[in-house]
Amino acid sequence: MDKFQAIEKNRVKEDVMKRRIFIIIFVMLFVLTNTAIAAEKTKQQPKQKPAEKTEKIEKAAPKADIKMPSSVLSISKENTYPNSAQDLPYLEPSKLAKAMLKTSDVPITNPDLIRLLNESSINASKVAFWYRAKIYLGQWPLSYQSTETTVNWEHQRINTNRLDNRGAKSVAKLYYNQTAHKKVSGGLTASIPNSEAVQKMMLISAAEKSKLPLSFQTAVGAGTKKSNVYHVSPKQVGYLHSYVPAVNERGRVTYGEVYIVLKGGKREIVIQNVTQQGIGAWIPVQDHVSFSFHTSNM
Repeated sequence: MDKFQAIEKNRVKEDVMKRRIFIIIFVMLFVLTNTAIAAEKTKQQPKQKPAEKTEKIEKAAPKADIKMPSSVLSISKENTYPNSAQDLPYLEPSKLAKAMLKTSDVPITNPDLIRLLNESSINASKVAFWYRAKIYLGQWPLSYQSTETTVNWEHQRINTNRLDNRGAKSVAKLYYNQTAHKKVSGGLTASIPNSEAVQKMMLISAAEKSKLPLSFQTAVGAGTKKSNVYHVSPKQVGYLHSYVPAVNERGRVTYGEVYIVLKGGKREIVIQNVTQQGIGAWIPVQDHVSFSFHTSNM
């Protein structure tokens, strides 16, 4: 009897084990089937594009429709006074500066402020989650937005060459010859806070739009000549006037109080009391002269 009971117990154990194995296999097949179906659906669905981050940076000013007239000539090789090239004061923000500029609600393009951020070092510790700090950097011109860029090709007269041919019987030739050293300076059309930084931003914008070599100061040296010929007929007096062109740049400057806010491991720029002010500037075109020729019998 004991022998039959032992056999029966073993049979029951085997049945239980078989059921467990069957259940495990069934569950595994169910999971694998659902996983395959889900993967197939995922392949069929179009991939979603990652959300594009909106960078708070002003769009570059569009190129102005400026065409240089034939009466304007370059004197970069002939100029007896070597003007120093005006380097645009644009700065590439450092990794830290880029990260902080993105946290600002107001666009910042001031190269002086970007230089300050580039030279700064902030070691953020994630452990000090309780740390709070607000650092006031002062009121700054944050950015400049151009509204109009035009050129006055006869901005300032620098020279006049005259040839009297009234007593001659043949055509005479008149050439450009700078008789005196002339210096031409530009500047803002109105007084404005932090004018030097504003000039830098306006220079960058005007140069990008006009594609002209601009500088707030340029000079034409005495003895500068061009080989271009201007013919003066008999019984006529020829006049060759020379001018330094200049760009008239107009736009708006955005000012604001700049704060650096530290919250534990986070660093951000906060701008308060934002204001705007309209401004204009005259910026001479470097190493270029505009010529105006006419004749008269007097």
